[in-house]
Amino acid sequence: MLHLTPPTDDDDNAPAMRWAQLLSRRRYPEQPQLHVVTDAAPVRGAFVADYDRVVFSSAFRRLQRKTQVMPLPETDFVHTRLTHSLETACVGRSLGRLGGRLLLEETEGLAAELPHLDADFGDIVAAACLAHDIGNPPFGHSGEDAISAYFRSPAAEPFVRMLNPAQRADLQHFEGNAAGFRVLTHTYPTHSSGSAGLGLTYATLGAFSKYPRPSVVAETDLTQATASEKKYGYFQTEAARFEEVARELGLLAKPAGTDVAGFYHRHPLAFLVEAADDICYRIIDFEDGLKLGLIPCDKGLALLRDMLGDAPGRRGSVEWRDWREELGYLRARLINRLVQQTARRFADRAPQLLRGYLDEPLVRQLDCWEQLQEVHRLTVEHLYQSRPVLEIEAAGFEVLAGLLDAFLHATFDPQGSARSRKLGQLLPEQFRATGPQQGAAAYEQIILLTDYIGGLTDQNALSLFRTIRGIDLPKGF
Repeated sequence: MLHLTPPTDDDDNAPAMRWAQLLSRRRYPEQPQLHVVTDAAPVRGAFVADYDRVVFSSAFRRLQRKTQVMPLPETDFVHTRLTHSLETACVGRSLGRLGGRLLLEETEGLAAELPHLDADFGDIVAAACLAHDIGNPPFGHSGEDAISAYFRSPAAEPFVRMLNPAQRADLQHFEGNAAGFRVLTHTYPTHSSGSAGLGLTYATLGAFSKYPRPSVVAETDLTQATASEKKYGYFQTEAARFEEVARELGLLAKPAGTDVAGFYHRHPLAFLVEAADDICYRIIDFEDGLKLGLIPCDKGLALLRDMLGDAPGRRGSVEWRDWREELGYLRARLINRLVQQTARRFADRAPQLLRGYLDEPLVRQLDCWEQLQEVHRLTVEHLYQSRPVLEIEAAGFEVLAGLLDAFLHATFDPQGSARSRKLGQLLPEQFRATGPQQGAAAYEQIILLTDYIGGLTDQNALSLFRTIRGIDLPKGF
C-alpha cells in the first residue's frame, strides 16, 4: 500500500511549485500554457472578475436559501450558506493580502518578479472562498450524508450496479467539494458553449480545490490521511478537467515523481481558503449558537475573552447595552487576531507548502488551537446536535432520498408507469442525458440528477418532495 504522507526533511533541491505558474490568469478551458505574471495590474484584474462571476451565478444566489447550521431558519440573524460564504471571502481576502505582503517583504527577488503578489493573493483567495460551498446540497452537510446513504441503500442498487468502483464511490460518498468543482467547470448542453462552467482562472480553480484527489485510488492507504486527503475534490466526470488544472498550475503529484491516479499536493493558497472557512465557521457558528440561546451566554463570552487574553473583568471603554453588543465586539477582535496570526504562519511555512512538505490546517498551528477546539465542541454539543437541527436534518434524509428515487426511476424507466412519465417531464432539459442509459452514459445521467437535486434550495427540495408525494399541491397561476 502507498502511504500518502508528506516528507519531513526540507530539501532545497526537491521539486517545488512556482508562484508565477500558480497565479495563472488563463481561464479554463483555454489550452494550458505557462503564463508568467509580470504585467501591471489592470483596474479590474482577472481574479476580481472571478469573484464577480461567482457573485452573479445562479448557483451562488441559491446559497441564500441553503442551510449553514440552522435548516429553514425562522429568524433573520443566523447565517445561511450565502452569508457564511460572503464572510469567509472577506476573511480570505485579508489572509491573502497579509500573507502575500509578508512574503513580498521577506522573500528576496519576489517583489521584482511579482510586484502585485499580495493583491493577487487576496483576490484569488476571496474568489475561491466565495465559491467554497457552491456545490453543497440542501440541508447542509447532512445533505451530503443523505445522498450518500441513498446510493448505498438497496433502493439504489438497480442504478449503481452498472457503474465501475470509482463511479460508485462518487455517489456512495457524495462530496460537496466535488460538486462545487463541477459547478465551476461544467457547461450543460442547453447552455452557451463559449466557456466551461463559470470560466474562472486556473489560479482560482486551484485555490478552490482543498482536496485534490479522486474518490477512489487503487492501492492507496488513507488511514493516516492528511488535510488535503481526508475528502475528495472531483467526480470522475471532471477527472480530465482537474488534470488539466493541475498541469497548468504545476501542482506536484503525490507521491512526488509517480502517477497515483490523480493525487496532488494542494495549491498553497488552498490552505488560506481552508483557514478562512475554519475561522468563520468556528467563531460565527458559535456566535449563532449564543444568539439563539443554545450555548450558555456567560460560558461563551468568557471563552472568547480568554482567547483574546482579556482579564476576567475587562470591559473596555464602551458600556454595552446588552451582551449581544459585547459578543459582536469580541467576535470582531478575535477574527482580526486569528487573521494576523494565520497570515504569519502561512508566510513562515510558504517554502514547505511549495514543496508539499506541509499538509496540516494552518489554524491547527495557532497558539489558541485548543481553545478553538473547545469553541467547536460547545457548538457541536449545543447547536449542531440541538433538537431542531437534528429533526430537520433527519427529514432531509427522507426528502433527498425520495427525490432521487423518484427521478431515477422516471429517467431510467420512463415508460414504466404514468407517474414516471409525468416526473420525467418535470425534469429540466439540461439535466437529461442523451444516448443509451448504460455504462458511462448511466453514470453521467445519475450525476446530472444529483446536479439537479443537489442544486435545489432547502425550501425548493421540500416543496418539490411534498408536491410529487401529493402532500401539497401548487397554487394556480
